[in-house]
Amino acid sequence: MSASFTPKKSPNEQKLKALFVAGALLFAGAAAESAQAAVVTSVRPLGFIAAAIADGITPTEVLLPDGASPHDYALRPSDVQRLQSADLVIWVGPEMEAFLTKPLASHAASPQIALASLPAIQSALIKESEHHDDEHADEEEHEHHDADHQHAHGSAEAHHDHGADEDADAHEEHHHGEYNMHIWLSPEMAKQTAIAIHAKLLELMPQKKDKLDANLLNFTDQLAQTEEKVVNMLAPVKGKGYFVFHDAYGYFEKRFGLSPLGAFTINPAIQPGAQRLHQIRTQLVEQKAVCVFAEPQFRPAVINAVAKGTDVRTGVLDPLGSNIALSKDSYAEFLLQLSDQYSRCLEKRS
Repeated sequence: MSASFTPKKSPNEQKLKALFVAGALLFAGAAAESAQAAVVTSVRPLGFIAAAIADGITPTEVLLPDGASPHDYALRPSDVQRLQSADLVIWVGPEMEAFLTKPLASHAASPQIALASLPAIQSALIKESEHHDDEHADEEEHEHHDADHQHAHGSAEAHHDHGADEDADAHEEHHHGEYNMHIWLSPEMAKQTAIAIHAKLLELMPQKKDKLDANLLNFTDQLAQTEEKVVNMLAPVKGKGYFVFHDAYGYFEKRFGLSPLGAFTINPAIQPGAQRLHQIRTQLVEQKAVCVFAEPQFRPAVINAVAKGTDVRTGVLDPLGSNIALSKDSYAEFLLQLSDQYSRCLEKRS
């Protein structure tokens, strides 16, 4: 009988085999990661909702950087690449993010959700405030006679090219629309958004059904509890008048019974005109308002100028939750933070 002989491998051959195995594992990991490309949302609050539904399943990313506004954003080449590689893109629709209309139309076959087109959200949309007709006339006059003010509000605008035709189209398309498209400020529409994201991810990843179902249930339960907290937080300030910088908050105000007196402007990319400022100043002098609110994305000096010499307080509302990290709890944090911003100014808390 001849004994079998297995030649001993040299140290170099053993190293090559180890490198091959490590490389195969790395490739498999990269393939698995690419199969879980991120859910990409246009604005941060939509990312809060998506992160709750996709928690433990797939990453969520936000397209707009901190400090940017959907009202005047211009896409960068890297943004287009992120849209093309995303598993799912979530946006409100062309009436809000006009800058996404062409890029997403050119990739219409890719999974995306235009929330404003969903029947459950369409039926809940409210029209722009009644005072807008007067403000439109005032702003159009102001735009013709003092167009330089289009560039006079803060670092967010300096970051973008306001002279571009695409940006001009974006301003016109959003701000002259019939309906308020800040749908993430409605808890009910946030719930409908979560349901839509759940359905689309279930379609894309049916093997994750149990986790997706659990995430949706957790989100809706937490939302109901948060709404109760917000009701209690804002109860003491009901009936107290105030002005906001731009008319974004109608859904939130309607849900929680707040008493806005109006907005400085419809279009945050254009400073309010003299007629509108005179109207606001008159109401401040007559003590009809206790607070005026700016925004982190838009902090025009005109707010301080109008409030000067009155007893009115100034505060800041952040409709995008810019300082909140994405997590399964971030939408609840967003609602509570916004409520606190309202109550701090209206109640004169430090």
